[in-house]
Parts: sequence; structure tokens; C-alpha cells
Amino acid sequence: MISPLMCMNRLDIIEIIVNIRQDFLSSIPAISTGLPMTHSFNLENYEINVPQILRNAAPARLYEEALRYESGSAISDVGALVVSSGGKTGRSPADRRIVDHPDSNVNIWWGNVNLKLQERTFMVNRERALDYLNTCERLYVVDGFAGWDPAYRVTVRIVCSRAYHALFMHNMMIRPTPEELDSFGEPDYVVFNSGRFPANRYTSEMTSATSINISLERGEIVILGTEYAGEMKKGIFTVMNYLMPLRDVLPMHCSANLGDNDTTSLFFGLSGTGKTTLSADPARQLIGDDEHCWSEDGVFNIEGGCYAKCINLSLEKEPEIYRAIGFGTVLENVVYDRETQRVDYDDDSITENTRAAYPISGIPNAVLPCVGGHPEHIIFLTCDAFGVLPPVSKLTPAQTMYHFISGYTAKVAGTEMGVTEPEATFSACFGGAFMVWHPGKYAEMLAENIHRHGSHVWLVNTGWSGGGYGKGKRMPLMYTRAIIDAIHDNVLHNVEYTEDPHFGFQIPNCCPGVPERMMYPKNTWQTPTAYDTAAKHLSRLFKENFRQFQSGVDGEILQAGPK
Repeated sequence: MISPLMCMNRLDIIEIIVNIRQDFLSSIPAISTGLPMTHSFNLENYEINVPQILRNAAPARLYEEALRYESGSAISDVGALVVSSGGKTGRSPADRRIVDHPDSNVNIWWGNVNLKLQERTFMVNRERALDYLNTCERLYVVDGFAGWDPAYRVTVRIVCSRAYHALFMHNMMIRPTPEELDSFGEPDYVVFNSGRFPANRYTSEMTSATSINISLERGEIVILGTEYAGEMKKGIFTVMNYLMPLRDVLPMHCSANLGDNDTTSLFFGLSGTGKTTLSADPARQLIGDDEHCWSEDGVFNIEGGCYAKCINLSLEKEPEIYRAIGFGTVLENVVYDRETQRVDYDDDSITENTRAAYPISGIPNAVLPCVGGHPEHIIFLTCDAFGVLPPVSKLTPAQTMYHFISGYTAKVAGTEMGVTEPEATFSACFGGAFMVWHPGKYAEMLAENIHRHGSHVWLVNTGWSGGGYGKGKRMPLMYTRAIIDAIHDNVLHNVEYTEDPHFGFQIPNCCPGVPERMMYPKNTWQTPTAYDTAAKHLSRLFKENFRQFQSGVDGEILQAGPK
């Protein structure tokens, strides 16, 4: 006999299960359900009056909400929640604004990164966001912390209309205990995510229907016109980049891990350089994959989860990340088979920027709480698509500041519309889009910490060898992992070095697990003169980029650049 359930589609079955569950829950006292009490929590102090508010709902409940109320949501074959961020599949840095206020404006590095916004415009957008939230039948609130060190953590409240966004921030923030949630009080910062509703393009200072506004004085972030979840995460990181230097703490766009002998390593690098992949090392404990702070007590993670790129993800290449994806994970903008629910990580037809957001506890060797000591090794990762930089080189203190302020990597054809040839990309402090103070401020703090704690700094190229993009080949991951292992084992302290003639840094003559000829990029090119031409071209790009900083740095740092 065929069961009636076998003749129904998946969403019908889910609705039946949800209805049975709700009927059951309504028949017993609400306090025994473990679910948020919608009548015991409200947002009236923000002038938001919505009948159903779910605060810090469990992932299972958020799954139900997303599947029932958000079109395009699905469950993958491994139990992850598959979601769509709509028209925006990445951040919109040109639409981010910071309120120009007398209490903070002298500290902010105004320009193309930090765009000014008048307070009145902020309030207009805030009113628009609240008006939208008040039209919703249900809202989600996530209260949590930014920063694992209790001495420096910031309390944050997320108010949003999508269960997907709530689950995302449930993963990305540090989750309070029931006792901490009871005494949470009024948070330091509130994020009003009204991303489903556009900004008014005719509002003063608006340039599009997307707007991300930050008021440091009000402790608020307003999001309009984008449903990309990363805007919440990076909005909070921007706030931390402003607040922490006021407390002599260095915020960093980097990953971090911990060795068996409790030695900490930091990995700086822009998207696509391998920051998340290389820090998820089975031989070491993961502190975090993206955002950290360095205080007088050591390093601590800002977040409670990981937000990993998953394009071309495989068990063979990135087993830790691959295995971390399961129930509770948010899979953003991925393509999946509608019959098997299996995700095709190689399919970039929606976007190349597919992402997985999961709690850091999904990494078996994560260290909890996510803190470590002062770093012994600091690794700058770059994906050099010109094939010029060596696979590894050691930096002097002056070179460290020069390359930290530069923050170099390269885009290759296919990563963005209009990119047909390799393009150099410079992002100050390897996270220029989130730096609120002048980059020199962060560089000085980094240099001071390195000097105080004796950290070693390395530049590692995960890009091309034997020629630029289209001619050479991408550095094999096995070689890069061998280099990272040699750094952590302090093997490279005991080898001879040769100075790079174009950039001046020291190149180790050999490294276990890496062919010796690979150590010098010129040796891998078929035409040595072509290498010299490419090296001179990249040197010029470095110098042109650094002109914007030269008035704020001393001569020793300027001399540490390409010759």
C-alpha cells in the first residue's frame, strides 16, 4: 500500500509537520517548549510593534521559518539550509556610509573607503528601515557578542525580517548562555536589517537603492536594499575596527590558529588568497578564519563562526571546511540538484562568491574559547597573478609595514565582470574596506606588537609560477602547505637566504617538500627577460599605489618597497 505522504511534495510535507508541531506545542505550557516567548520580548523602545518576534531562536526553528516563509530556501543532502540573497550576491562597499559626527570624525580616514553621511540622512534611512520592519508579520532578533575576550567584547542586537539572516548571525556571533541572555540588557550596537526594502535613491547623499549606514554615536547600523548577509558581519567588523584602537587593541582582518606547543600564527590575505583554507589545518587548532584582535593578553577571535568561500570546494582539497557543512550551516547562493538536493560546489552560475556560514564548533579542532597567545608567526598571503613573487620570503620590520599597508593581491580573468587580464589589487592592511582609522594607525600598532613579542613575518605567494595568469600555473596547494609547515616547524630559520633583486626581501634557498627551482620564480619562466619585465611592471604598481600613504610614513618604510 502506498502511503499518502509519498504522493505529496516536500513543502506540503514540511507544512504538515510544522502544523502538527504547532498544534502539539499549543496544548502544553509555553515555558516547556524551549522556544522564544513572543509576548515576553518586544522592540517598542525602537518604535517597532510587530506581533511575532522570535528572539535567539534555535536553528531548527529558523529552518522551519525559512522553509515556510522564504521562497528559494531548501535543505541540502547533508542538512544545510540553502538560501538565496537575491540580486546582491556580494558586499556593496560603494554604498556604505559613516555618519560625520564631531565626536568621531577626526579619527576617521575619510575618502573612497569611508564615505561621509549627514546625521539627518541617517535618520531618514533609519525611519525608512523601521517603517518596513513594522509592516512585517514576524521579525527575528539575535542577541550576541563580538569578541571572545570578555574584557573587550561588544554586545550586538540584530533585528531582521528573514530567518536566513537570523540563522546566519546565530552562527557568526558569539552566542550568549541562557544566563547571559537574561541579563543582556540594552546592547552596545543594534543592526536594523531591512535589506528587502530599498533605499530611496532620491534621498540626499544616496547613490543607489542600496545603503549601509553606520552611526558610531547612536550605536546603530541600518541596512537597506541588499539581502546579502555578509553586510551584517562586515558592518560589525567595521565598528570593531573603530572601537578597538581606542582601547589600544589592534583589530585585524586575518585568520588564526594554534600549534601543539600553544604557538599562535596569523594569516592575513584578501579573498582568494587561501586565508581560510590554510588556517584550517588538521595539525593545528583553529582560533578563527577571518576577524581577530590583538590585545596585551594575546589574540582573540571576534566571531563565533566561519564564513568560508565554497566555490570549487571538495573533500580532497579542504576536508575541514567540507565536513563542517551540515545541519545549522547556511549555504548562500549555491546551485543544487532538485532531485538529490546535492550541492554542486563547482557551479558558479549564480555567483562565484558562494559561501558557507557555520559555527566554529563545526571544525573539530577549533579551540574554544577562541583565544590564543601572542603570535610567533605572521603570514601575509598574496595571490600574485603576474607570477613574479616567490612562494615564500622573509620580511624585515620595515618591509612588514610596507607590505601590510599595501595589502597586495591580484584579480584574474573571470572573477569579475570586465576583468580580462590580471589586475593588481591593493587593500590597505589586507582589509581596507573595513579600516576606519588611517592605515598608518593599524600599521604602527602591528609594528609595535611585533617588536614587543618578537613575531616573525613571512610573505607567501599562493598565486602563479612559471609565468602570469594564462601562461604559468597556480602554485600547487601541496607546496604552499609544505611552506606553512616549514614556517611552523621553524625549519626556515636554519637555511640560507638570497635577496630578491626587485623587492629586496629574503628568499630561502630551499624548503622541505618544495622543488628547489620553485623557490626562485625567475627560474620557472621559460624566458628570463620576460620575468624581469613582469617584475618591473609589478614594482611600478606597488610604487604608484603607495604614493597615497607616503606622507604619513617615515623614510625607512618608503625604502622598504620595490627597488
